[in-house]
Amino acid sequence: MSTNAPASVRVIPLSRAGPGNYVARRGKLAQGLWFLAEMLILNNRLVPLSGVRVALLRAFGAHIGSGCRCPHPIRVKYPWNLTVGDDCWIGDGAWLYNQADMVLGSNVCISQGAFLTTGSHDTQATMDLRVDPIQIEDGAWVCSYAVVQKGVTIGRSAVVTPLSVVTRSLPPGGVYGGNPARFVRMRFADTGLPGAK
Repeated sequence: MSTNAPASVRVIPLSRAGPGNYVARRGKLAQGLWFLAEMLILNNRLVPLSGVRVALLRAFGAHIGSGCRCPHPIRVKYPWNLTVGDDCWIGDGAWLYNQADMVLGSNVCISQGAFLTTGSHDTQATMDLRVDPIQIEDGAWVCSYAVVQKGVTIGRSAVVTPLSVVTRSLPPGGVYGGNPARFVRMRFADTGLPGAK
């Protein structure tokens, strides 16, 4: 499909892109070992045991609370950048692409196929990697196939509806949907508008 863009529209040479503000917190050996462990165990449907996945993530530096459930295959870019509170659920095929810190509070649900990424690229000049942490506060629910982008905080008990794209932080207690995600309604009937005092 041609857009008939004029030749004067600039193209960024990808060969010049660099690491930007990304800092590797482990060496190549640790990254290689994690690549194998993720492929063979964490993202393997033949391993139906949540405890095995949690133990593996902890062994590679993740901080995970008690009662967390991830009995299905998931992906985690770097476990040493992951903190998870108590009693969380991480669904089948969820992908935590955490080049920077990713913090999930307690009682957080990340549903199947959700994609959370702490990184993107500089679209204006260099295509350098840019990373910024993600925080999902207690009781929040990121529904199936939703996307959460870098630098976002999802407030306490907020819900992101299926297939939504979160590009900015969301206040607590609301239900948000769409691309980009916008306020739909309050999650609980006895709660006021997000941010209201």
